[in-house]
Amino acid sequence: MCGRYAASRGPEDLAGLLDVEVWEPEETLAPDWNVAPTKEVYAVLERPLKGAPDRRPVRQLRALKWGLVPSWAKSPEGAARMINARAETVHEKPSYRRAFAERRCLLPADGYYEWVTGAQERELEVQGRRKRPRKQPYFVTPADGSVMAMAGLYEFWRDRTLPDDHPAAWWATCSVITTEADDRPFAGGGTEGGPRSLAEIHPRMPLVLPPDRWAAWLDPALTDPEELRPLLAPPPPGLVRAYPVATAVSDVRNNGPELVAELAAPEETTLF
Repeated sequence: MCGRYAASRGPEDLAGLLDVEVWEPEETLAPDWNVAPTKEVYAVLERPLKGAPDRRPVRQLRALKWGLVPSWAKSPEGAARMINARAETVHEKPSYRRAFAERRCLLPADGYYEWVTGAQERELEVQGRRKRPRKQPYFVTPADGSVMAMAGLYEFWRDRTLPDDHPAAWWATCSVITTEADDRPFAGGGTEGGPRSLAEIHPRMPLVLPPDRWAAWLDPALTDPEELRPLLAPPPPGLVRAYPVATAVSDVRNNGPELVAELAAPEETTLF
């Protein structure tokens, strides 16, 4: 799954990396090393600019709220539960199928966090001696230091309790698409004593799209689910690495570049 990630790059940097043509200065977000559900996040999408005479799709950087609210929802209360959409069913689930056909985006990140329960902690849990085992966080990031472009969906929701000219009348929200975790080795083989593949950390992972799929994924003219589904294939192997980070990231109140600092060894013992 994807429940937390880091996004520290600014709009100028992302514009260069993702060929963005337009962004709104008032939507500039502060660097965030502990992005949690319901926060505002950057998304890259292609659609005509509002009010522009030229109706061609323009690649733009927008700030969206993480936690998708379908356009037909009666309220936004379930947004925090809709942070992820499964690649295997996104084309058919009522909450996602229209966005999959018409409103796809890229969610840029430095990488994402996932938590592993240590062997001793798991044994205590099995024995019923500890109900909430401590977990060691790992940071999964591109091995070459490039931007991680996660496949996403976005939606617009109208709050009918507010007048048309109210600044909060429209919600723009998004969700990360996830897929089955890769069981192939990390770039460099992983850290000593730690997981060797994403599947050893968690059964799911965000669907990261390589650059050669970005144009098709963002193309609003491509709406046939059967043409889109091949884009949901896992990325090539060996593109990411994972390393242990401080358990401070587990508290959403903590934020700063120290959260992605690599530890020499996991804080938990005997993870594998």
